[in-house]
Amino acid sequence: MTLEFLRSYCLSKKGVTEELPFDENTLVFKVQGKMFALTDLQQFESINLKCDPEKAIQLREQYPGVLPGYHMNKRHWNTILMDGSVSDKVVLTWIDESYALVVAALPLAKRSGLGHK
Repeated sequence: MTLEFLRSYCLSKKGVTEELPFDENTLVFKVQGKMFALTDLQQFESINLKCDPEKAIQLREQYPGVLPGYHMNKRHWNTILMDGSVSDKVVLTWIDESYALVVAALPLAKRSGLGHK
């Protein structure tokens, strides 16, 4: 997966924006102002994604390229190494799940604007 593909995929989701809130290298994707994915613009070596805490532990045990979220709440975030140890298809599924987790936690008014209940 390339950085451009990741950007296109994330931005194709309803209500998503991209920002550089921390520094000029950390690209953050948000839905209704809440983060669901982030990566480094200079060195596209990993992606941080939100994850259900129980599933996060399972994924870390199952995949050597899945680590506790770097500089994130390690209970709710995983860092996925973009070293080929996890297929792009699986990473895309996890991006979808991260987006869905964040959307599910939004207030009803913001969720309904995205077509979710």
